[in-house]
Amino acid sequence: MNYKPVKVETAVFQKAKQGQHYCGDSYFYTETDNEYVCALADGLGSGEFARESSEIVIGIIRDNIDATIEQLIKKCNQQLIGKRGAVIGILRIDFKSHQYSFSSIGNIGILTITDNGKKKRNIPNNGYLAGYHRPFKVVTDKLRPMMRFILFSDGVTDKDLSHRFLLNKDVYHVVQTFADYTDGVVRSDDTTLIAIQYQG
Repeated sequence: MNYKPVKVETAVFQKAKQGQHYCGDSYFYTETDNEYVCALADGLGSGEFARESSEIVIGIIRDNIDATIEQLIKKCNQQLIGKRGAVIGILRIDFKSHQYSFSSIGNIGILTITDNGKKKRNIPNNGYLAGYHRPFKVVTDKLRPMMRFILFSDGVTDKDLSHRFLLNKDVYHVVQTFADYTDGVVRSDDTTLIAIQYQG
């Protein structure tokens, strides 16, 4: 059996809001020969209907991974007409051009971390997807060796993001430490943290 080396390592922590059976956050990631795509969606509110909206978004991205970020966001927006709505973050890493692109709308955040430990938090576009036209921007930048990304929903606080364990180069360690750190903490929002490392 041939082993295909993974160019991007991904680890995920997810927990529903206190008192909720359903988590309103949904995520998806995949790697092909040419690219890596990761998406995180948070349905407005919490519970089963929030989950429905976030799963609609993730399903569209899963079925259209070759589309551009702009096309994906527009498709997701169209499918949320009459639904509760969702916020979204999409990251795409292009192995051939050595660039990454991302866009986030609403309270999905993304943190980039270079190999020397320099962190940069990017500001999302305002609003949410609910079938209405929503202006947004896509940021594209140079991909650096061993670059890391933290994609997170609004259950992750500013205090959480200040901890040094996010700088660890082992994404599984980042997620496990975050799980240990938040164990027993009452969270007022659904919480998802996705740690990503480009191995190039």
